[in-house]
Amino acid sequence: MDEKYFSRLNQYRSLWVLVFFDLPTETRKDRKVATSFRKKLLDDGFAMFQFSIYMRFCASRENADVHIKRTKKNLPPKGKVGIMSITDKQFGMMEVFFGTSKQETEPPSQQLELF
Repeated sequence: MDEKYFSRLNQYRSLWVLVFFDLPTETRKDRKVATSFRKKLLDDGFAMFQFSIYMRFCASRENADVHIKRTKKNLPPKGKVGIMSITDKQFGMMEVFFGTSKQETEPPSQQLELF
């Protein structure tokens, strides 16, 4: 592989897209809408970080934009949804704890990128 390929996949160019949401679940219909939104995130390659926080690794800004646009298209009619992009470098600086024990952040899963 050439140097150009590796420079494209550096920690400052690759991004993590995080989707945060708080959706109503009072009625059966609300729960169905919330479940559908979560399922669409999973189908689009997002992984659950916490129950209402999902994340996805993207190799480039262009790739992130595709998934952000898809998420916006699937927004539920009620509730609050936030979408944030951070660089892989910033993501790597996150500290994660399980109780008082510090956990290592998991490396991104391998993503197949077609040109």
